[in-house]
Amino acid sequence: MSLPTKNDDQAYNRYPIPFAYSPQYEAYLRKKRNLRWLVRFTQLLVLIIFLGCWELFAMIGWVEPMLTSRPSLILASMSDLLWNGNILYHTWITAKETMVGIAVSMTLGTLIAIVFWWSSFVSKVLDPYVVVLNALPKVALGPIFYIWLGDRMSIYGMAIAISIIVTIIMVESGFREIGKSKLKLMESLGASRFQMLIMVLLPASVPNFVATVKVNVGLTLVGVIMGEFLSSKAGLGYLIIYGGQVFQMNLVMTSIVLLAVLSIVLYGIATYLGNRLLKRYHFD
Repeated sequence: MSLPTKNDDQAYNRYPIPFAYSPQYEAYLRKKRNLRWLVRFTQLLVLIIFLGCWELFAMIGWVEPMLTSRPSLILASMSDLLWNGNILYHTWITAKETMVGIAVSMTLGTLIAIVFWWSSFVSKVLDPYVVVLNALPKVALGPIFYIWLGDRMSIYGMAIAISIIVTIIMVESGFREIGKSKLKLMESLGASRFQMLIMVLLPASVPNFVATVKVNVGLTLVGVIMGEFLSSKAGLGYLIIYGGQVFQMNLVMTSIVLLAVLSIVLYGIATYLGNRLLKRYHFD
């Protein structure tokens, strides 16, 4: 029996053997694909049934449209607002405030978590204060931020205050879950603490960073809306408060629908970028 030659390898690369799954595995993949489509269809069906019942109950008088509005009126109100162009402006204001809040809270929270990891003394001293700040109702800080930062910057203050503590806790716990054997190996090879941070800790924490960003999408959006409730003159939170004051439930419901769409879009963007980052660092 002769050994394979270079020509044989070139022929194999030129004409590779076709790869095929087994029938059992193909049936398994088909079952998973069908289940995924069934879940999507059921989710859409539940939404359609909910909107249909809402519209029907408003038509027959089981619910008061003046208090709850109805899907057809919300759609008409959204069309009018889109035609006037105001709703896009208010949506962009809320989206911009949310993205800035996520970026600042992730940056500051990660830096503080790195300080806690770097110095166990600092971590032990400040850890009780982090716990207290996490338990503190952040809405109580709204008037303080308004006096300190003004009507516009106080919104960013609320958004960052709600999400930064969670960022610190999640990132720091992720740092401590990194395998200590890897860090001990780096230390035995003479690596400095900064080299361990750059070469091991931060790359290994990428999945935790992605999970933290996903959590911060909802938290930061809550902070932005709370800030807009208190002091804003623009944004979806401002429209909700304004619509409630003038008793325009169509405007309130339209703003809430757009808020839900905005949260889905921001979460989708975070998920997409997170998946790209995970693939880049081979966390499949």
